[in-house]
Amino acid sequence: MPSLGSDMTAGRLVLWRVTPGQTVKRGDIIAEVDTDKGVIEVEVFVSGRVERLLVGEGATVPVGTALAVISEDTPPRADPGPPPPSPPAVTEPAAAPSGSLHTPEAAAPIRQRISPSARRLARELGVDPGRVSGTGPGGAITRDDVTRAAAAKSPPAPVDAPMRMRQAIARAMSRSNREIPHYYVTHRISFDAARDFLERTNAERPPGERLVAGALLIRAVALALHDFPELNARWEDDAVVVNPSIHVGMAISLRGGGLVIPAVADADRLSLDQVMSRLRDVVERARRGQLRSSELAQGTITVTSLGERGVESVAGVIYPPQTALVGFGTPAVRPWVVDGQVVAKPVLSMTLAGDHRASDGHRGASFLARLEKLLSEPSRL
Repeated sequence: MPSLGSDMTAGRLVLWRVTPGQTVKRGDIIAEVDTDKGVIEVEVFVSGRVERLLVGEGATVPVGTALAVISEDTPPRADPGPPPPSPPAVTEPAAAPSGSLHTPEAAAPIRQRISPSARRLARELGVDPGRVSGTGPGGAITRDDVTRAAAAKSPPAPVDAPMRMRQAIARAMSRSNREIPHYYVTHRISFDAARDFLERTNAERPPGERLVAGALLIRAVALALHDFPELNARWEDDAVVVNPSIHVGMAISLRGGGLVIPAVADADRLSLDQVMSRLRDVVERARRGQLRSSELAQGTITVTSLGERGVESVAGVIYPPQTALVGFGTPAVRPWVVDGQVVAKPVLSMTLAGDHRASDGHRGASFLARLEKLLSEPSRL
């Protein structure tokens, strides 16, 4: 069962799209899972053959529970020899240690690594750490592991989908305000270079290929993070862990209420047109309820914009365990001083919400200055 965010503890398997014996390849959709964020398509990350389905349709299981067994394709050997005496290995879920959450009976408790904050949370929630499988470095038990174990003990009563989404958002944002020492820095920039670039570019394109400001913002944030890795990180076990890839999550409001934050993967490696294509695709599927599990789980920083609502600035709340969020307001015509003269310019307000455990206001301000430089030269994005 995939984890689609720090607030998710369990999911309900709605539908299998595969059967035992079927061949699948990496990226195929194999199941649909009902979560607080709606029904999500689950991808497979290996190519091979489905051996067994371990969870039946309609079952609700904790995050991390094995759903199926798939035997992976084995690449051909460069120098084929006689066949090995044993059959090809089958990828099985790793055996849970004694005392694991998923073990019916524990013969004897096993002493496991657990952070002090996770131990305190376990006491508060009445969870026995000896019965929790750790997913942190070296098998250490994290706060998320404890939260999932508590949810498995006392599954929430079923409620309607919109209410469940609001509850999930409330849990994540409450945790963020409770645990993350936020700081905020705001910077206003002239957006005329970006506006003119969009107008020139779109004038030569059919509607389906035109760019929107959001694509520029995502691309600029992704490139700026190269110099500020602590903002593209997660807070895990009382330490900053820098993410090796840049996956920019974009907050998308849904027509029925609530929001989701799917990610544009590897946004720093994509061209501006590719970012636009990914953004258009993910927004359309988000509003159809057809997002994939990987898109909701892989974000390393979040971008939020209420530009279409006419909001001047956005000071958002960091989505844990991320360490930063960038909010953009509506570019609006304002007085602007150029060479001692007051002129009318489109002005964009940018606000960084940072985790003070990972960075500080000086670094946050430098990050916004880097964003200003990138957006002032949009043709280079």
